[in-house]
Amino acid sequence: MEAQIKHIDTTKEYYFEEGCYINELCNSNEDPDISIARARVLPGETTRWHRLHNTVERYAILQGQGEVEIGQLPPTTVRQGDVVLIPAGCRQRIRNIGETELVFLAICSPRFQPDAYEDIENNPE
Repeated sequence: MEAQIKHIDTTKEYYFEEGCYINELCNSNEDPDISIARARVLPGETTRWHRLHNTVERYAILQGQGEVEIGQLPPTTVRQGDVVLIPAGCRQRIRNIGETELVFLAICSPRFQPDAYEDIENNPE
């Protein structure tokens, strides 16, 4: 890996089938150990139940208020400054319970790969 600065490119944001907007801030073969994405969930929206195989994920809440469900833990309110730790293969979803956008960093290790994602909306157990 070479030293570099990666500036956010807001035109790269896209809507992901999971139910949120994603901007991949850092996800490349040059740095396979980690990826960082900026996720944005609109007020009242909930992401689909899903899990990531062989990938640990962390949510670092930057703005807004959400209710996160991971594994068998009860639904828990999260807000700016909170960090959610999600083990590999653990079911997860997050709902925006505030009146403004819920924005967080999704930090994955190893880096996020699309084939690690599994939608389990119809069978979240």
